[in-house]
Formats: sequence, structure tokens, C-alpha cells
Amino acid sequence: MSPNVILLVLSSLFFGTMITLSSSHWLVAWMGLEINTLAIIPLMVQQYHPRSVEASTKYFLVQATTAATLLFASLTNAWLTGQWDIQLMTHPIPTTMIILALSMKLGLAPLHTWLPEVLQGLDLTTGLILSTWQKLAPMALMIQIPTGDSPLIMIIAILSTLVGGWGGLNQTQLRKIMAYSSIAHLGWMLLIIQYFPHLTLLTLVIYIVMTFTVFINLKINKTTTINTLSTSWTKYPLISTTMPLVLLSLGGLPPLTGFMSKWLILQELTKQNLSTIATIAALSALLSLYFYLRLSYAMTLTSAPNNTSGTTPWRLSPKSSKIMLATTTVSTLLMLPLTPAISAMILG
Repeated sequence: MSPNVILLVLSSLFFGTMITLSSSHWLVAWMGLEINTLAIIPLMVQQYHPRSVEASTKYFLVQATTAATLLFASLTNAWLTGQWDIQLMTHPIPTTMIILALSMKLGLAPLHTWLPEVLQGLDLTTGLILSTWQKLAPMALMIQIPTGDSPLIMIIAILSTLVGGWGGLNQTQLRKIMAYSSIAHLGWMLLIIQYFPHLTLLTLVIYIVMTFTVFINLKINKTTTINTLSTSWTKYPLISTTMPLVLLSLGGLPPLTGFMSKWLILQELTKQNLSTIATIAALSALLSLYFYLRLSYAMTLTSAPNNTSGTTPWRLSPKSSKIMLATTTVSTLLMLPLTPAISAMILG
């Protein structure tokens, strides 16, 4: 793909998201989502392969379904209430339809089955965009919807945390594991979205930083399965040392950054007298932590074939700038002491 085409696609991806983020009208927000969807499909099929074509086709069909549902729900709301504003959703029927459409667009359980299959068919760079940037616009719309105390959102959130932890247990493909990790983290964000939207945004930012770090590590190591993780130390010993800590941070293990959002969410759920839901969410985090520990074990405690040609690549690999990776790695590992300052900032 030529640089001009890539620039056009990435610009469309950026402006589609910005249109949705800055809109207060359902029709404009829908247009931004459509631009966003059409912009990422060329990135999915830039490396022509039957698997990538299958993934892009599945993604297009799912996104077209959600866009049609979203447009129909907004039209229904305008017909029933005479309002097009996102923050003036008052009728329960279109509100429920929009919540389900946005949940499917985000890949939340039980509408999640497309996400692992699509992510598995993409290269790591496009998978990173799908796991991070593509979550911004739907999550912004989800935050703006006045849901009140909706039991539907809480059910979707609990199912997502459970499915995200349970589904990743028997996976060997790293991209599918990251897909289930995305489902679990989005479930945590949805748990608190009705009570503390600022905490949802904080969790989203921390998730994006951690996921960016993991995908860049995998891309540098050129690993896509658990079996190939054991050979990564021969190519990049330092990255193989920090990667398990990044994975444990993604699992929410203290004293790493990933614990911050889970800690604050559990604290807020307890304040809202939702101790049972907080307990279920905390137990579901243990499921996710298991397969993160499994990846860490494969990287650090599994010996790769020991031969001369296998132990020399770290001295022969080309030098490349890793400033961005170093910055995000430090952010992923060392931001927990800033929790009081961040809490004061979002509360203020």
C-alpha cells in the first residue's frame, strides 16, 4: 500500500473518531462511526491473505449491523420524543437498542464472538488499532447516554468480565488472548460507567497504554503464539525481562499500574453498596491473571532450544528507536504511586 493511501486511511480513521467524539447529534455521531469503520478495512486487507479477508468481512458485517441498529434506534427515539441529542435519550426502547448496538461494536459479552476471530486474522499493528483506537468513539457514546441505574449495563459488564477471563484460559494464540483481555477490561469499564464516568475514562486510558506496550513488544519479538515466546530472550533479552511485568500489570497485580483502575473501581462499587458485584469482578480478575501468568511463565521459565544459531540473534538484530516503547513500559509499571494525585484530579 502506497504512503499516500496509508496517510489517507489514517487521516480518515482519526477524523471519523474525532467527529463522533465532538458530536451531540445522533446522525453526526453515526456518520463518524461509519467513516471510522470504512477507514480501517483497507488496513485489515493490506496484507492480502484469505484469513485477513475473512476477518475484514466479518468485521464489516458486524459493524454494518451495529450501525443499522444504531441508526434505527436514533430514528425511533426522534420519532417518539422529538429529540436527536445524544444526552436526551429518554425512551427505554431506543436506549436499550443503542446500548446493545454499542456493546456489539465494542465486543462486549454476550455479543463478543466476532472479536477474537477478527483479531486473530489481522497483523499485530492493525490488531493494536482495533484493540485501542477503535474503542474510543463507541465508549464516548456509551458514557454520554443517560441510562440511569440500568440493570442491562450491569449484566453486560459482569458477563464481559467473566467471559473475558474464562475465554482466554485455553487459548494458545496471543491475539485471541489479547481479544479476551479487551473484553474483560471493557467489562470493568462498564461496571462503573453509571456511577463514575471519569473513572471509566481513566481505566480506558490505562488499558490503552498497557495494550499498546504489549502489542509493540509482540511486534518487536515477532511472536504470535505462546510457543514462540520462549525464544524471545535470544532476540531481545531486556524486553523479555520487562514483558512479564507488563503482562502482570495488564492483569491488575499490585504494585503495578494496572492495579490502580481495579482498586478504584472496587472501592467505588463498595461505596455504591454493590459488594456482591465487586466480589464477582475481583474473582473474575483471577481468571485473567491466570493466563497472564501463563504467558509470563512461557517467557521467563521455559528454556528454548540452546544452540549457537539460536542464542546469537540479540547481537545481530538491527538497532531501532524504542523511545515510545520505553515510555509506555515505564507508565505501565510505575504509575501506581500517583494514585492519590490522579484520584484527587478526577474527583475535582
